[in-house]
Amino acid sequence: MKITAIKTFLMQAGSPPNSGAWAANYDTINSGWRNWLFVKVETDEGITGVGECSGWPRVIETAVQDLAQILVGEDPGNIERLWQKMLVATMGHGMTGVVGGGAMTGIDMALWDIKGKALNTPVWNLLGGKLRDRIRVYAHAKTPEVALQLKAQGITAIKAGGLSNPVRMLEALRSAIGDDMDLMVDLHGPPWLTTADAIVLGRSLEPLKLLFMEDAIPPEHLEQYARVRDAVAIPLAAGERAANIWGLRPLIERELIDVVQPDTGRAGGITQMKKIAAMAESHGIMLAPHSGSLGPVAEYAALHVMAAVPNALMLERIEIDWPGRSEVISPVPVTQDGHLAVPTAPGLGVDINEEAIARHPSQRNVGLGGGDYAKGTADEFVYVQTRLHRAGYFRKS
Repeated sequence: MKITAIKTFLMQAGSPPNSGAWAANYDTINSGWRNWLFVKVETDEGITGVGECSGWPRVIETAVQDLAQILVGEDPGNIERLWQKMLVATMGHGMTGVVGGGAMTGIDMALWDIKGKALNTPVWNLLGGKLRDRIRVYAHAKTPEVALQLKAQGITAIKAGGLSNPVRMLEALRSAIGDDMDLMVDLHGPPWLTTADAIVLGRSLEPLKLLFMEDAIPPEHLEQYARVRDAVAIPLAAGERAANIWGLRPLIERELIDVVQPDTGRAGGITQMKKIAAMAESHGIMLAPHSGSLGPVAEYAALHVMAAVPNALMLERIEIDWPGRSEVISPVPVTQDGHLAVPTAPGLGVDINEEAIARHPSQRNVGLGGGDYAKGTADEFVYVQTRLHRAGYFRKS
């Protein structure tokens, strides 16, 4: 079997609706700047594979088209060889960036899809077989009302995002949902918290028994991560902004985190996700893949990886981000009792709807998001900022 073509399908993921749970929880993405980039690898035997690239989809499309020139004519079954070939080919442009990582991810994902279809078996079977038949998912909520709606739907874990009044927000959520649901917080900047602020916040949140505190400080500040880890009795999570095993290696090998969160669309593909999971396992670190800006194909890939690794914690699930999500793939996964079923069809078990994708052409792919800047400083767009009015910011009620 030989690769004959690699095609890209770029689309605008659309603006979220202006009402309902999405609007209440995802204001930082409400400008509609997300793009999804899907890849299809074709072969001379008629078997095709699909994948998804994230990191900077509009830019990555060009990278995929560039890489196609060195992959056409190759045997798609030699996945590791082709991954190494792509790495060497892109080495001159940087080793751990998410643009190169995203391009390699989508192609790698599609190669695994082809291999599974050719052997008539699901991808998880190629990764060593299943440990579990379903994957626990978590949803997002900022208000007790939304959290209780999710609980009624069977969701067993929620994550609150943002930096505004985090202590009061999380205390209200814990009070509403009780102790039988897991609660997490994502403190993603900008503006990132300073190290001192992250420690104060973490200590304030310790009584809530959070499952993890995510991205409290910039992910490249490794020494500061060590300070937060040693000062706060809450598990730390990070990793969504890095690509491949080398990008995540410092966080894992120095045991700066308790939960690693590779983005399934830019971590380097299923090939790298399996290696990241193994590296994390050797340090007692759990795997909870990022899915916050991803489309639905990467979600399928995450399910296969998490079915096959022992240290899978749970998968981020954004099910209501945009009505078009269910139109661009088939079949559409459905959350039941707070879990997603592991696919059983050959390959990834999903295909893309090219006509539906074409109805949503890319318009833009950069956005500033929301942010929580100090009053009068929003137009400065700083990367890190001390929390001013500290007495009020860290107040519990």
